[in-house]
Amino acid sequence: MRSTFVTGATGLLGNNLVRELVARGYAVKALVRSRSKGEQQFYDLPSVELVVGDMADVEAFAAALHGCDTVFHTAAFFRDNYKGGSHREQLEKVNVAGTQALLHQAYGAGIRRFVHTSSIAVLDGAPDSAIDETCLRAEADADDYYRSKIRAERVLLGFLETHPDLHACMVLPGWMWGPGDRGPTSSGQLVKDVVNGKLPGLIPGTFSVVDARDVAWALIAAAKHGRRGERYLAAGRNLTMAQLVPVLGRIAGVKTPVRRLPLPFLYALATVQEAYARLSGKPILLSMATLRLLIREEHRTCFNHRKSEQELGLSFRVLEQTIGDTLAWYREHGGFKP
Repeated sequence: MRSTFVTGATGLLGNNLVRELVARGYAVKALVRSRSKGEQQFYDLPSVELVVGDMADVEAFAAALHGCDTVFHTAAFFRDNYKGGSHREQLEKVNVAGTQALLHQAYGAGIRRFVHTSSIAVLDGAPDSAIDETCLRAEADADDYYRSKIRAERVLLGFLETHPDLHACMVLPGWMWGPGDRGPTSSGQLVKDVVNGKLPGLIPGTFSVVDARDVAWALIAAAKHGRRGERYLAAGRNLTMAQLVPVLGRIAGVKTPVRRLPLPFLYALATVQEAYARLSGKPILLSMATLRLLIREEHRTCFNHRKSEQELGLSFRVLEQTIGDTLAWYREHGGFKP
């Protein structure tokens, strides 16, 4: 591995992956949807070559794949989870068809190593049971986003069947936190809402919280040591919101709510927030899709990382470090109210 191509480079994971690759001495081409946003994100990394493009039109940037030997595919469409509404067509276009197009164009450019960022969305298990890479989710039990991630994996595995000289594997992250979350993602929005005093109470659900920098490390390890066609979990630690929010408040130095919000109130709140999202175009903390997901997945986020630990050497930094670094990044970049 010498020259790499990273999709979704300005996202939380992509940004941290690009930085980790540069720190290790690899050449990086970074796919960005906006050159100005890419320049803002990587102003301190002049060696990174920005490639402007969109996963909805892979052919338009395919020429930039030439000269690379490894693709790290981190880009994904997931706006239904923080902007509300239905995005089934876009999810299929970007997450499924986009992955298929990227595989074809990368292979045609001579690339023979491909690491796909999948998701814990493709896994399922009984409440309070340990879930590993073999516990696959049925499409019938998936929402639109989860279904798109399942289908993207099938596209990859199908491509491997007909292209025996391509080495590809999958890394499955949990709920990612960390510095560089310009979006913000749902984790960044939660951090901002807690510190700015906008969280009205605790919502239900359990989560597998992971530092995006640890996921970036797992992607690189998978490129070097992962077995062809295999899944590797990088989901992090199992936590409830009642465990997570107080830690966030303690490190941030703010008071946090202790009362769990009742479900009827949450459904009403999600309805109002979706209307706000449609009018303002701004991200929200609780969409209807997120609420349904929280209820469905409660107590189903205890993941077994034995395979990733043994084959990739994966480990996770402590939660307090992740939260502290995330808070520090937002303070430095004006993410909180004065």
